[in-house]
Amino acid sequence: MRRRMRTPLTVTTAAALALSLGALPAGADEPPAPTSPSTALDEDRASVAQAVADAVAEAERQAEGRTFTAPSEAKDGGAAVTDALDQALADTVAGVPIGVVGRVDAPGLRWSGSDGTRRLDGRGPARPQDRFRAASNTKMMVSTLVLQEVEKGTWTLDTPVVDLVPESAAVIPDAYEGQVTLELLLTHRSGLPDHLSALTAGRMADPEDFDEFFEVLGEEYTTADHLAAMDDQPWLFEPGTGASYSNAGYVLLGLALEHATGQSVERLLEKRVFKPAGMRHSAFPDDPGYRGPFLHEAAYTADLGAGWYALDGFDPSLFGSAGAVTSTTADLQRFTEALVTGDLLEAETVTDVLTPRTVGSETLPDYGLGVYRLPDPCQEGEWLYGHDGASFGTLSITLTSPDAERQVTVALTGRDLTKLESDLNTALVPALLATC
Repeated sequence: MRRRMRTPLTVTTAAALALSLGALPAGADEPPAPTSPSTALDEDRASVAQAVADAVAEAERQAEGRTFTAPSEAKDGGAAVTDALDQALADTVAGVPIGVVGRVDAPGLRWSGSDGTRRLDGRGPARPQDRFRAASNTKMMVSTLVLQEVEKGTWTLDTPVVDLVPESAAVIPDAYEGQVTLELLLTHRSGLPDHLSALTAGRMADPEDFDEFFEVLGEEYTTADHLAAMDDQPWLFEPGTGASYSNAGYVLLGLALEHATGQSVERLLEKRVFKPAGMRHSAFPDDPGYRGPFLHEAAYTADLGAGWYALDGFDPSLFGSAGAVTSTTADLQRFTEALVTGDLLEAETVTDVLTPRTVGSETLPDYGLGVYRLPDPCQEGEWLYGHDGASFGTLSITLTSPDAERQVTVALTGRDLTKLESDLNTALVPALLATC
């Protein structure tokens, strides 16, 4: 079995960290906890999406009731608003999370902040410029690369992926080979199931064992491994007739890009996304380890596992083009600004990116081409655009108005995998309100 652990995944009991990290909030009314790694993974996508929707709904409720002070209305130059944002970060790490960073840009307000520590052992305070695993925020960037190839005439959104990635024929039913197009993969409407649970379970003697689960996160996963895990899952529905979030689809899109250009996704992102958008502190790593000041990943499992797990040995090959990017709050906002204002794509393409294809879906938000939209809590009938990212020890989200005049980004480390609601919302709701 392949292993290339650079830094071992560390297991620490919750009791040993009680003094430095504090205890779980007492008396919390939590949903039933996931009981195994497989159920935690399966429920993770839905729980993150629901948490984000709940945060937007709560911000909208407060905005309608004017139960807050907007920066434009503040008589103290916005100090009360920034104080509230700082307090929200402090409140976040008063619970389970270890470190949190946030950034809000809006007319009359430019704020960035941090609280907590960079590491599970308490070493090093978190800083606003710290990097973190951006996870599925990567999808916006990979989608941008795919659409740049559309603009160049390399392919169209209607091109079947089997024409570009012949090896994908092994995972697509024969009857659907001509129907699984790039657009359906970009919008999670192909019927291709997510494969991450199968990918990790295939390396485990006991798929219910959290200790073993966190160990296999440090192993290398090849293209062949990804394709085998996809092939191991039953197809969900006829292409174009439903919607289901699929990391597997973005792995195939990454392969299509590499086959067509002869360059790695890492190199393509560096040349065609990171550099033109000014994302100087972003990367697409292909091996474990941290580059630069970083919020180290950690996860909490209570008595389902051994308590706290430091995920320093996580191998990003598990996510690949579905979620391997590392970034900062400032860089994510540089990206979304460059995207919506036309610095990376033509104006007509940007409109297509932001146009949702999954309106009314019970399983997805209004998802466009690698980007989803949420109701703007500050402006009725308007939308915010962006994505979230859920790694095993990190949560993040970045949202922007269509003109990039109002932007919000929040990220935290120290995920509690024993509950379905998100610790992200403690910071996200005030951040959204600060843009009103």
